Order: sequence, then C-alpha cells, then structure tokens
Amino acid sequence: MTDLSARPAPRPSQRLSPRVRQVAPALLGYAAVRALGLLTLALWSAARDKSAWTLLTARWDSLWYTRVAELGYGYEVRLPNGDVHSNLAFFPLLPWLERLGAAVSPLSAADAGFLVAVFASLAAAWGIFAVAEHVYGDRAAVCAVLLWAVLPVGIVQSMAYSESLFTALAAWSLYAVLTGRWVTAGSLALLAGLTRPVGLAVVAAVWAGAIASFVRDRGAAPSGGARDPGRAPSPTGGTTPPGASVTRRALGMLLAPLGAAGYVLWVGHDTGKGPLGYLDVQAGWRNGFDGGYAFARFVADKFTSIPSALAGLALIAGVGLVVWLYVVCVRQSQPLPLLVYAGVVTALALCASSYFGSKPRLLMPAFPLLLPLALALARTRTRRSAPILALIAVASAVYGAFWLNGSGPP
Repeated sequence: MTDLSARPAPRPSQRLSPRVRQVAPALLGYAAVRALGLLTLALWSAARDKSAWTLLTARWDSLWYTRVAELGYGYEVRLPNGDVHSNLAFFPLLPWLERLGAAVSPLSAADAGFLVAVFASLAAAWGIFAVAEHVYGDRAAVCAVLLWAVLPVGIVQSMAYSESLFTALAAWSLYAVLTGRWVTAGSLALLAGLTRPVGLAVVAAVWAGAIASFVRDRGAAPSGGARDPGRAPSPTGGTTPPGASVTRRALGMLLAPLGAAGYVLWVGHDTGKGPLGYLDVQAGWRNGFDGGYAFARFVADKFTSIPSALAGLALIAGVGLVVWLYVVCVRQSQPLPLLVYAGVVTALALCASSYFGSKPRLLMPAFPLLLPLALALARTRTRRSAPILALIAVASAVYGAFWLNGSGPP
C-alpha cells in the first residue's frame, strides 16, 4: 500500500468547508439584498398603514396555499361570471411543508410558509451559484446570484409563494444533471413537479441531459465496444464518471416526471374528469396555453391611447429582452439542459393565457437567462460592477415595496 492510499480520507467538514467559503460571498450578498427589500417593504407599508407581514404571508396565492395546508383540497370559489377558482390548481409540496412546520412548531401555516420561502430562497441562491460556477466560474456565479436577487419582482422570493422552493429544486436538479448525478437529478425533478406546473421544464431538462449523455457515450465508445476509461467532454456541460451506470441514468429519467404526473392524475381522479381534469381546473382560473395569443392581444390593446401605449412599448421591450437573452444563451453554448429548462419556462410564461401581471414572476425561475449578464458583469472591474448592482438593488427594493402595496401579484 502506498503512502497516498494509506492517507486517511478527509472528514466531511473538511470537504465541505472550502465549498462553504466559496459560496459565502454570494449568499451574504443575496441575504443583504433580501434584507434591504424586506426593510424597504416594512417602512413603505408602515407609511401606508398596512402590514408588511400580511402582504408577505396572507394575500393572493399565499391564502390559497395556507388554506390547502390547513383544510386540504376541495375548496372552491364560484365567481358571478361563472368562473370556478378551485384550490386544486395549487400543487401540494409547499402546503405540505407549511402543514409540517405548523405541526412541529408554534407557527401558523402562513408563518411556516414564510420560513419555507426564506430558507428555500437561500437554497435557490446556492443552487444558482453551483450551476453558474460549474459553467463559468466563481466570479460569474456570484454575479448570477446577485442578479437573481435584484430582479424587479425579487420580493416574491421572500413571500409565502412557491417560486423560491421551485427554483431551489430546479437549480439543484440541473446541477445534478451537469455533474452526472442522475438519480438525484430525477428525485429533485420529481419534487419540483409537485411544486408548480412548470415542473415540466425540469423534467425536460433531465431527459434532455440524459439522452444527450447516452448519445455521447455511444459515440465515444471504441469500435470494439469497450468504453473510454477517461472522462469525456459532455454536451450536458459536465463529465461522465468512468463506467457511469445506464441503469441510474434511466432511473433518473423514470423518477423525474412522477411528481407532476402523479398530482395531475390524482386531480383527474378526484374531479372525475380523467387524465385531463387538471386542465379543466386551470380553465376555471382562465389559465391555459394559447401560444401567446391572449398576451399579444393584451399588449395590442395598450396602443389604444398615448399613455397606455408607453406601457405597451415597455412590454414589447421586456419580451424582446427575454428573447434576446435566450438567443445569447444559445450563442454562448450553454449546456443543453440549461437551454431546455430556460426555454420551457420562458415559453410557458409568455405563451400562457394567465393573469398578465404575473408574467414577470413566472419568468423568475428562468435563471439561466441571467448568465450572459452575469458573465458580462464578471468581466467588469468590481469598482464598476458593485455600484451598478447596489443601485439596481435599491431600485428593486423600492419597486417591490410599491408593487406589493399596490396591485402586486398574483
């Protein structure tokens, strides 16, 4: 036995510490931005004689999640126009966690939902860092986390909503795909599918990464059938360990859709409307996928007067920016799973007939779109990039406070 092989393995804490030190600047910066947003919201709400806590935990979708946590499914509201708003539209993972938090602590379900959002947002920031660091390095990863924090609707990351929880699961699933941890990737995709309908995007990313990895392995195999013992470059953005198990890859692909499929099928059974019953539930909320027709008509209607035409132009510019960022992601050859994930999230957000004010919030999980901007910031000197990010953070905090004290989500 050689000296190297006889050397004791490092303790888990010794292996973890460098990782923690590596991500610490990003998490501290993220926490600072979120603290600024919450402080601004508290001051703004107090000036308007409103409760910031209520805005964060007991309005809009937060009330629906809390009601599911406390009373279960089966509640619905029938509107005068005939629409039926059923709580079956809300996926169960966040309510389950709220119920668990209320059961093991003196917190209410709404309070537990806020804590879930806080911890999930930190986990999401870490996951975004892990993905960006894997693709572009430390500096770009820190910038990516901060850019996600300062999004105009970033205050939603601190609300008792499911965006932070979903983004955390999606980011870590994508990281598992990039690093060839297929069962982990599939398991996290399963949980993401229990969190939001857009969990389909994570499933698609896992499948795309697994298929690309399989094709690469087949192409890299020598003519005699033996595999190259080295680590081959992967179109998924990572490397495949020698002798990677096809079985584990297939198991990851099998696990990935089970969460979303399981809930959708359960809703169909519960409503008695079969496998497509969930679509009827969404239709009651006037949600659906129409290829962007309703959104295009909404934007076109803005051009009926001069003041609203400015809003229409802003909407067109916003959509153009999103599309441009995706094109840049493709040109920069982002790993296939990231492109698939961001593409599906973007398509579902822009091409759905849902409430149009929600579209910026629905786009928030599409963090790979921020990577080109993060890379550009990473190439800028800190004395220039830091003031830019600080200014955007202040603007985001002010806008978030204004937004929640006004029309706000859903």
